Amino acid sequence: MALPVFPYPLDDFFKADLGAFFANTQEFLITILAVVKLMNLFINRLCDNFASLSTGDGKAKFFGRFFRQYYIDSFVRLSLHIGDVILHNRLHTVNMKVALVHDYLNEFGGAERVLLALSEIWPKAPIYTAFYRKGSTAYERFRDKKIIASWAQRIPFFAKLASPLRFLAPLIWGSFDFSDYDVVITSAGWYVTKGVIRSPGNQVIRTSGKKGKNPDIPTTRHPDNPIEICYCHTPPRYLYGYTTSVDWQKYWPVRAYALVVNHFMRVYDFEAAQRVDYFIANSREVAGRIKKFYRRDATVIYPPVDLPASSDQRLASSIGKKSLNANSLNAERYFLVVSRIVGGKGLNLAVEVATKMSLKLKVVGSPAGYGGEYQKIKEMALLRQGFGGQAGPNVEFLGFVEDSELAELYSGARAFLALAQDEDFGITPVEAMLCGTPVIAFDGGGYRETVIQGKTGLFFDPATVGSLTLAINTFLDMEKKGAWDREFIRKYAQKFSKERFKKQIKEFVEDKLH
Repeated sequence: MALPVFPYPLDDFFKADLGAFFANTQEFLITILAVVKLMNLFINRLCDNFASLSTGDGKAKFFGRFFRQYYIDSFVRLSLHIGDVILHNRLHTVNMKVALVHDYLNEFGGAERVLLALSEIWPKAPIYTAFYRKGSTAYERFRDKKIIASWAQRIPFFAKLASPLRFLAPLIWGSFDFSDYDVVITSAGWYVTKGVIRSPGNQVIRTSGKKGKNPDIPTTRHPDNPIEICYCHTPPRYLYGYTTSVDWQKYWPVRAYALVVNHFMRVYDFEAAQRVDYFIANSREVAGRIKKFYRRDATVIYPPVDLPASSDQRLASSIGKKSLNANSLNAERYFLVVSRIVGGKGLNLAVEVATKMSLKLKVVGSPAGYGGEYQKIKEMALLRQGFGGQAGPNVEFLGFVEDSELAELYSGARAFLALAQDEDFGITPVEAMLCGTPVIAFDGGGYRETVIQGKTGLFFDPATVGSLTLAINTFLDMEKKGAWDREFIRKYAQKFSKERFKKQIKEFVEDKLH
């Protein structure tokens, strides 16, 4: 009996990622058939050996017949059953229909980077969203994808009115029909983008534990209901007392309106969270919030961090040494902040300390949201520089930059400043570390999960001028001693790579689907 021919080398068969390895269903079927043939060959050879025992005594004959009749037959049936199960699961995974759901497409930030990675895993998956703004940085990244916007897209100026009209979120997400999909993955943050599967025939019935304290166990689902997996960037910050981009509480009419609307939104947010089948959190910080506010467990999968390869080349050419020391510094060295120009990011603190200490500071990011934060920070920088008698402006606002240029800026910085309080995860500090740049971060939120004190950066607390000044002085002292090992920092940050994210997400989805 001739040995079966595999379509691929056996080494590749056992080592490869099966999800990518068997992209072609026909090749997968050929391989399964070859495996079955190989098993049959092995069994037949084994049986032939036992057949030779038939010439021996009665015990050997009995054992040979018993082995052939019971053990071998059972082994064959079990093997074929396992093969059938694997084949069914694999075909279902290959052909499963996935839909992606995201708050809205406007600014391109950390949440949009997650969405981009998800769309690379499932390139044919459409992106459902409340609305999008043509020409925006986020829309340009996804313009080649199939984008399905809600009816809100047809309302003039809705993008500017989305915040005060947040109470329309239940109607927006309820207007979509996801019944044709196997899996719906929601990228949830500001706009309560969760619990989107609510059609009558596809309702999730979630029964709580004792007195509703454990909504996760048990769960009863309609058999035709798509699985909803929520990648939660954070429960909406404005609903649970966290710092937001706009200090809306200082205006009493807005505060009164928000108190009423947000009460009902919190109720809706909790109910929507109970309709989710599985939660993924972007950090342990956010997993704790999900447990606290939704009484749900969440699996932590850190978001993808990825930059163009040019950053490594820039790092090698600009540093050229394992450790950064005083001799490698020059007048062009600077501190860096990368953030949307909104409130709650600590940008005013960075500008104030930079002007006070006469440090060169570059700020990357576009104005976003309401409140005119960009104009206020820029005016503050000019005012302080004017009164401080600076020879030239030491704070530079660069606006939006492409990833290739951003990598250059990361690599050329002395340190990256991460100043937001209660940050959900914080992708930009990890991007800086991926380029070998140490981080000075506020001691709180997701920063605690990414920065190693004294190794990849320094923490400071509280968020005051004096505290940040002390941290920068400590950093400068360590810098003079050559304490910052940029190669170590870069290698450490690689644990947050996009490849790792894709692998963990695919494994999570396939596990829950099967």
